[in-house]
Amino acid sequence: MRPSNDLPVVYLCRDIVDFRKCINGLAVDAELELDPFAEHLFVFCNRKRDKIKMLYWERNGYCLWQKSLDRAKFKWPRKALDGVISLTGQQLNWLLYGYDIMAMKAHKRLHYHIVL
Repeated sequence: MRPSNDLPVVYLCRDIVDFRKCINGLAVDAELELDPFAEHLFVFCNRKRDKIKMLYWERNGYCLWQKSLDRAKFKWPRKALDGVISLTGQQLNWLLYGYDIMAMKAHKRLHYHIVL
């Protein structure tokens, strides 16, 4: 069970969250000037960076998804000025696979005018 790469927007809470909080506590944290009842995915990480919780609103209630690592840590982004970072569904899956999404850079776009 994985989030879709086609998710329009994922909001990643950059700050560490107390994972003793369940759905309602995370929903309050998700109100980082964003609508917690919109169909967005909110992603949180614990202090040890070995667990992630994802929260989203679906029609009539919240859904909660959690991943816990046995020996590794998530490469959690910390280089943002805001408390929230916007990601794509693809970037979220890269984060779940263990990639450092802040260090990943795409190739430069090339613009050609003539094809030989």
